[in-house]
Amino acid sequence: MVVLAKRCTGLIFVLALTMKKQGYNNYKKYYAPHHFIFLPVMMALIVTGTCKAFKNEAHQLEWALFSIACFAILYLGIMVRQHYALGNQDRIVRLEFRLRYFELFGEPSKKVEPKISFGQLAALRFASDVEFITLLNRVLKENISSDDIKKLIKDWQADDMRV
Repeated sequence: MVVLAKRCTGLIFVLALTMKKQGYNNYKKYYAPHHFIFLPVMMALIVTGTCKAFKNEAHQLEWALFSIACFAILYLGIMVRQHYALGNQDRIVRLEFRLRYFELFGEPSKKVEPKISFGQLAALRFASDVEFITLLNRVLKENISSDDIKKLIKDWQADDMRV
C-alpha cells in the first residue's frame, strides 16, 4: 500500500493506492492525460477536419489546413514526449546491463553486448540475478526474442520508474 499526499489550495488530499506486483501482464505504463485524453481528442479532430474537408466544399481548404495542423500537433506531441524520455532511459538500461553484468561475471560486457539486441538487453533487466545468467546464456545460444525472454521470467523484478 502506497500513500500519496497532494497539496491543493492549502488542503492536503491523501490518496491511497493499492499497487499490484509487477509482472509480464501489467508491466506497461500509461500516462492518462497523454494516452486517454490528448491522443483521442487529436485523432477526433483530424477525422472531423478530414470529413468536413470532403463534405464542405465552400470551406474545403480551411478544413484541410485544420486537419494538417492537428496532425502536425499530434505528431509533435507524440515525438517530443517519447524522444527525450526514451532516449535517456535506453542509455540508462544499457548502463544498468553493463553494471549488472560486471557484478555477476566480474568482467566488462564488451564481448557480449554486441551479440544481443537492445530489446533482448532491456528484457533481461526484469529477471532476477539467477535468471539473468541463465536467460543471457539462452539468448546468446538460441537468440530468443525479447517478448519470449519476458515470458520465461519466473521471478519478475519490477521496473516502477520507467516512463
